[in-house]
Amino acid sequence: MKTLSVEHIMTRRIAIIEGHPDPAGHHLLHAMSDAYAEGATAAGHEVRRIEVAALDFSLLRTQVDFESGALPPVLTKSQEDMRWAEHWVFLFPLWHGTMPALFKGFLEHIFRPGFAMQYNKRGFPKRLLAGRSARIIVTMGMPVLLYRWYFGAFGLRGFERSMLSFAGIKPIRESLYGLTFANEKKRARWIEDMRRHGGRGD
Repeated sequence: MKTLSVEHIMTRRIAIIEGHPDPAGHHLLHAMSDAYAEGATAAGHEVRRIEVAALDFSLLRTQVDFESGALPPVLTKSQEDMRWAEHWVFLFPLWHGTMPALFKGFLEHIFRPGFAMQYNKRGFPKRLLAGRSARIIVTMGMPVLLYRWYFGAFGLRGFERSMLSFAGIKPIRESLYGLTFANEKKRARWIEDMRRHGGRGD
């Protein structure tokens, strides 16, 4: 079977957004993020990384701030990197059925009018991020099937529909990993999964 060389792979501009709130950097998600970046770089993709835990910003508190307030200067480069990218990779742990508060606060700042959408007085807002795709990578302590079928994966669905799809991003793919206290052999397979996704740029 003929394999494609790096020169024959369609390269992409990729932004990896690490949403784990712990800046220590020793969690499974950090290893998965590193593996994705390594695979993508080796395949010739351009990669920029955003570590939300390293950013110090205040949370949005009013509708006025959301619609017309200034973006915190510390988030300017993050927004520029995401605008530059064609494909976004989001990684976060599941906390209380959804993303950690710090990551949610980051996304609320980034997905402001003028970047994610443009309000239209006569109808549905204009989607400003069409043409981009995304992968969401989530780790959790419970089995994935339990999260999907018993809890309805509502936190994940809200992120996909109310932020990403609402702004025009598609396709949106998911990689969910449950029982993250699993043995090292299984965790190593998950890391290799990320390296393969990075190589494909998907």
